[in-house]
Amino acid sequence: MAVYKIFPEKDAFISSHDPAQNTGRDEVLEISNTNAINLNTSAQGDVPAVKRTLIQFKTTDINDVITNKIGNAAFSSSLNLYLANATVAPLDYTLEAYPISTSLAWDMGTGRVSDVPQTTNGVSWGWRGASGSNAWSSSGGDWYTDKSGSSQDFVYTSNKDISMDVTNMVKLWNSSSIDNHGFIVKLTGSIELSDSYVETAYFSVDTHTIYPPALEFKWDDSIYSSSLPPVTGSDFILSFTNLKQEFEDSGVYNFKLRSRDTYPARSFQTSSVYLDAKVLPTSSYWGLKDSKTGEMVVDFDTSYTKISSNNEGNYFTVYMDGLEPERYYQLMVKTTVDSETMIIEDKGNFFKVVR
Repeated sequence: MAVYKIFPEKDAFISSHDPAQNTGRDEVLEISNTNAINLNTSAQGDVPAVKRTLIQFKTTDINDVITNKIGNAAFSSSLNLYLANATVAPLDYTLEAYPISTSLAWDMGTGRVSDVPQTTNGVSWGWRGASGSNAWSSSGGDWYTDKSGSSQDFVYTSNKDISMDVTNMVKLWNSSSIDNHGFIVKLTGSIELSDSYVETAYFSVDTHTIYPPALEFKWDDSIYSSSLPPVTGSDFILSFTNLKQEFEDSGVYNFKLRSRDTYPARSFQTSSVYLDAKVLPTSSYWGLKDSKTGEMVVDFDTSYTKISSNNEGNYFTVYMDGLEPERYYQLMVKTTVDSETMIIEDKGNFFKVVR
């Protein structure tokens, strides 16, 4: 496998209208500008109605993936958050992420936005920790503006899930160029402080759904080296030779595939022609679908989910600890044979990841 996900150690969102409120155990992460309807007027003047999200992944997890799984291969990293709901007035808007800059860690806390009275025992708009403890240098969080930030543009018809390239930030943490205190994700300044209306909420690490945030790594681990003949035409049979019903959520597994002609040509030989193995062409990729929701967990990728081959057939590698446990996954193959592209998905080719 060349797709691997790790999950946050902590996350929260912070609100300018509630500068001491903590939301560390809320099931959603909000990023918004509701100035058009919620601008506060105080003795200090107008206070923008803004919410930003903080999210952090363990440095040890990041380093383990890069050192022990990716090695010297080129890789990309993306920050993935999945939309819970959104109310967006402007047709186009942009979100941006920066590495948080602070000499002290921020505390996740145990608050929820619905708490009455408000919980103030963790990070907030005004504080890194409990209210009154370790103020941000600037209210609303501190981040590096001279480091490699990232952004993602959204248009009216686009998918509102976040999938933002954060490779450069991850490399800074891995090389210890800066300390890892996570990401701050926010609207761009031109939108955040305007009188626009953008309100988005994403599932947090405390969600009870299958959509927690993730830091996704991708790299090419494929090897194509086989003396077996390639399949031709569309009339062939593909099967998994070592598929099991269950896998523990640890370790790695090489799924092996065998291809043969559906109706092989008759020939004079001592073994059955139905045992003559072939291999899929180099333009072959694997994917994983959630069996219950039908959503792609690992989508086909021409760079990062290439299927490998050797003299026994085809294979690809899956890291089970990069998948959500207690879920069923369906294996899929996409290949192009003689200029015909086909997706092979047999509902019998599924497995469960268990804790």
